[in-house]
Amino acid sequence: MGLLDGFWRGRAAEFDSGNSATNAIELTKRNGQVSLTKQGAATGHLRINLAWRMRSSDIGGPQRESLLRHPFKALRPPEVMGHTQSMVNVDLDLGCLYELQDGTKGVVQPLGGYFGDVNAPPYVKLTGDDRFGSGSGETLYVNLDHREAIKRLLVFVYIYDQTPAFDRTQAVVTLYPTSGPRVEIQLDERHPQARSCAVVMIENVKGEMIVRREVKFVYGFQAELDRLYGWGLQWGRGHKTKAQR
Repeated sequence: MGLLDGFWRGRAAEFDSGNSATNAIELTKRNGQVSLTKQGAATGHLRINLAWRMRSSDIGGPQRESLLRHPFKALRPPEVMGHTQSMVNVDLDLGCLYELQDGTKGVVQPLGGYFGDVNAPPYVKLTGDDRFGSGSGETLYVNLDHREAIKRLLVFVYIYDQTPAFDRTQAVVTLYPTSGPRVEIQLDERHPQARSCAVVMIENVKGEMIVRREVKFVYGFQAELDRLYGWGLQWGRGHKTKAQR
């Protein structure tokens, strides 16, 4: 059995239904912080998912429905998931800058193949690189059973080598704790030229695990996010290997 096989079939599924019975906390400018410790969710594997979608009116999708047959639906452009490169000419990547209590700093991201480790430092792992906007998106796991070793984690999203389009992707980052409601952060602010976004900070504050909304768009890439938050890493230009369909 693989490292995460049991986890995929286990508690993570409890938070995937997305129905009206499933509670969610949306972090906004006015209500931008939540304590995982206070809601009893500062243990186990915290799952962090990036997903995005686009309106079919932006990408030449299905025609609107008849005004006579469906007068209300016809006025609202239908939303579709971005499943293929032809539909969504953008590659959103999920990443995480980490700083541990012992001073160790680094990054977990698809670019360069820095996928991390969930059971050893940095206790953060990226499961893969979704290049075509599939339904599952991209997912990070944070092992909060080692929260005492973690100082801060900055979860970010960037557009890899494509036209900036944050204002059209309707990207959402969702945190799924081991208990309590999921936490959602919408990347819906209009920054048409932005290439990167610092989404959320997870910080160990005197033993309490705090999740704080950031949603700060920048026009550069990881190096600019690094300077903004004072990480102090050295960055160079990277490229991905050719995608396999």
